[in-house]
Amino acid sequence: MVSGAISNFHSEQRNDPLVRELRRVRELNAQRYKEDYSHVFRNKSRWDFIRLSFVIMGIEFVYSAETAFVTPILLGIGVEHQLMTLVWAISPMIGFFLAPILGTYSDRCKAKMGRRRPILLGLSVTMVLGCILVPFGENVGRWFGDLGEIFPEAVSNATEVLNSNLTAFMPYDFYRVENEIIDHEMDFKWAIFFTILGTLLLDFSADTSQTPARAYLLDICLPEDHGRACSTFSIMAGIGGSLGYALGGFNWDNTVFGDFLGGSIKTVFTLVAVIFIVGLILTVTSFREIPLPLMERDELLRPLTESIIKKERAKLDDKIYYIKDVSRAFALQLHTIDEKAQPPAPLMISNALAAEVEKGHQLEACSSSDSDSEDESEKAMSLKDFLKSIFMMPKSIAILCFTNLLCWMGHLSFCLYFTDFVGEEVFGGNPAAPSTSESYQLYLEGVRYGCFGLAIYSLACSCYSFTIEKLIKILRARIVYCGGLMIDAVGMIMMAMFPNKVTVFVFSASGGIVYALLFTMPFLLLGQYHAKGQFKAHKSLVSDKPEKKRGLATDIAVVGGMIFVAQIIVSLGIGSLIEALGTTSAVIYTAGVCSFLAALASTQVVYMDL
Repeated sequence: MVSGAISNFHSEQRNDPLVRELRRVRELNAQRYKEDYSHVFRNKSRWDFIRLSFVIMGIEFVYSAETAFVTPILLGIGVEHQLMTLVWAISPMIGFFLAPILGTYSDRCKAKMGRRRPILLGLSVTMVLGCILVPFGENVGRWFGDLGEIFPEAVSNATEVLNSNLTAFMPYDFYRVENEIIDHEMDFKWAIFFTILGTLLLDFSADTSQTPARAYLLDICLPEDHGRACSTFSIMAGIGGSLGYALGGFNWDNTVFGDFLGGSIKTVFTLVAVIFIVGLILTVTSFREIPLPLMERDELLRPLTESIIKKERAKLDDKIYYIKDVSRAFALQLHTIDEKAQPPAPLMISNALAAEVEKGHQLEACSSSDSDSEDESEKAMSLKDFLKSIFMMPKSIAILCFTNLLCWMGHLSFCLYFTDFVGEEVFGGNPAAPSTSESYQLYLEGVRYGCFGLAIYSLACSCYSFTIEKLIKILRARIVYCGGLMIDAVGMIMMAMFPNKVTVFVFSASGGIVYALLFTMPFLLLGQYHAKGQFKAHKSLVSDKPEKKRGLATDIAVVGGMIFVAQIIVSLGIGSLIEALGTTSAVIYTAGVCSFLAALASTQVVYMDL
């Protein structure tokens, strides 16, 4: 939405002669290189945007498989809820510190193939490795000596078996202990290690790779195309998520793929990995990036930014000013020469020209100083400045951050543990039961059913994203934001109170409303804050040097970074909450409560003119 708002500004200059000329010069200059880079300065078609967005569709396929099956896989090999939720906390902790480093390296990468694609390819390798380790961790563990499931022949040893493996079944023995669970033992030490390792690689790569994918898209496209580019990007992401969840909803056990790969879950991960690789190849081979060393040597290969256009326009205005003033001075001097016999005319005219040119230089120097000050404020902040901007943020952004944090806490509670909730509470299955038992098969059936619920949630997100801008114009932003969060709160509470197949399908759509709000409202409001000049730079009290103004990119990073904080909080607390309440319905109740608190917080958000 922010990109769309910015693109409206640029679209007004689409027919500007100056902009057209600057772009034409850059396009001709880019054609003279051995590798033609002129496409960077041309408008793109819808098909071009789709090619650039295939990678996000693949990422969403992978992310849907991760969201749907990682929790059941970990519980199925004996990882208790508390440890399993801690696993979900490790990845955002790593991402909180490592993602900005990768982003900085991406801006400075001097590889021949560009700045964004090397980072994207590196993260893709770890993502594919995670897609292999997560479903096949049990197979890898057997190579290292795991015994897997053990069924003792003597029932008399059942108590001894349970005691020796008590930690593996801790989340279940306080509310569900079945004879078939007592009658078998699990030995998955190496499987647990490799599955958790795969989860970390998969979760971190899926989250972090979206940044270079978006940056690559925006680098290749012109500013006035950013709106259409971002909307296409979101549509492709929604399609990938919907199809990915639907793919996980089918039972692949009795198919050729299922028989060959060893089960439904392994088949799903294999298919989404292949789809991701195909989408990655289609995207990275679509358009060349301009290498950073070339951009550093040739100014005409750099992006045509708003500041460059302003500088060029100022130069033209100065030239016009000089012509007008010099011509006026020249006419005045001729008039004076005719009336008075003064020093020789050439000398007087020369002095007049010198005075006017000197006056023009002073104005140009002043303009240049202001421009340099503006450019300086737009440069990337240092780590110290970034941390300062977090701890000393304006009240309006602090409220927005808090609201976004609560939204993410509710959404993550819903999507990360939803299939486990359906498998246990709706279908009455048990992930800790033997793989051949009826209870475990019921759990898997519930997980697959939950995938269809998540597919509906993803479709609802896409549909709501199409209409949210029109709803804001009709109902205003406050009602859309608060009302959407309140609808989700009611839907989550109803699903938790009445867990059945109907409520799973009906109220899953409310989660899609929150997901659409998460990716639109905070950034739309930030765009309004900066467009209205709410955070202008000012002179420091202790120095004549102007303080750095808050940058839009910095505030987007701060508000968007709430996802990492939310995932850490949810992951550290949800396991204890499940154990305390004795039911996985706790995750859905948590989602509802967080959405309700977010709705209350959103009433205090500053909405400007929206």
